[in-house]
Amino acid sequence: MAVGEAVRLTGVSIGALLVGLSIPYLPHIAPPQLTSLIGDLPLPDYYPFAVPFLKNRATGNLTKNAATPAAQAAEDAQEEEKAGAAAAPFVCDTLHSYRTELVSLDPIIIYIHNLITPAEISSLLETAEPLFRPSQVTKHGRQQNTNDRTSSSAGLPREDDAVKCVLARARKFMGTMMRDGWDEMGPPQLVRYKKGEKFNVHHDWFNSPLWAADGSDRRWNRLASFFAILQDNCTGGETHFPFAKAIAPPSPWGAPLWSGSVDDQKIKNGAEETENLKPLWRQHEDGGLAFRPVAGNAVFWINLHPNGTGDTRTNHAGLPLEDGLKTAMNIWPRQYYSSE
Repeated sequence: MAVGEAVRLTGVSIGALLVGLSIPYLPHIAPPQLTSLIGDLPLPDYYPFAVPFLKNRATGNLTKNAATPAAQAAEDAQEEEKAGAAAAPFVCDTLHSYRTELVSLDPIIIYIHNLITPAEISSLLETAEPLFRPSQVTKHGRQQNTNDRTSSSAGLPREDDAVKCVLARARKFMGTMMRDGWDEMGPPQLVRYKKGEKFNVHHDWFNSPLWAADGSDRRWNRLASFFAILQDNCTGGETHFPFAKAIAPPSPWGAPLWSGSVDDQKIKNGAEETENLKPLWRQHEDGGLAFRPVAGNAVFWINLHPNGTGDTRTNHAGLPLEDGLKTAMNIWPRQYYSSE
């Protein structure tokens, strides 16, 4: 009899222990009718063995990692921080610096290293992504499709913060070539090339100046051009100036930062830097100069003679892309003329 009573008491004790151990799990595994009476109790830290098998009450799905309230709060804070960073407004780096190399004196062609920052590139691409359309050319004052230009283009809004930032830098680069209150930076354009796409030889200036859109008695033409690369994950796709002549041999991308020989740099920078040892421009086999695309860098040239007529020596082409993707930004400073 004593043995039976001991067994009964032992069974009751074990049952009570199991009930006590189960209470913290009830809000996580029980039906809503029951859990509403119990409340949402947190799981103790000494219950890790059961975490992979808990159910989400809202969905009924098994949850592999049911977090404690503290861990969940930390995870929520991280997600909010990520969302805040993604939604953070663009901030223009007004102290950003770049450097230049004079490629040609007549016509003036300048290579600009690091004209556009990675943050600006990211913002510009995000703004332009839904705006890309098949590229057109202007003939007789009208936009037309043509097989000479097979890329895609996206006009950029000048009120965009990143656009304003880049245009302000380009305007400052122009210096006294542009007259305050008279000349202006035209609306910029992004252009994208995929495999096989190209833009045959053309010029950026117009044969006859165009009338101002504001209805004033003024005409304008593209005084100069900036062609800045935003994406360079490609082969081919050089910008070719068939009539340009360089005043000095081209330098590799990082040359001003180097010391020692090219072989030293290969060892110092690693195999991944070998691509950067290639010249930024070369003598093209058909004559003239060909500039390879490098993200952040730009080619600048003057389109017009001092008398306002177009300089045919600035004719250029976007050579066919062999593979990959190239995206660039066109910036065209406008020079205005009075009709008088």
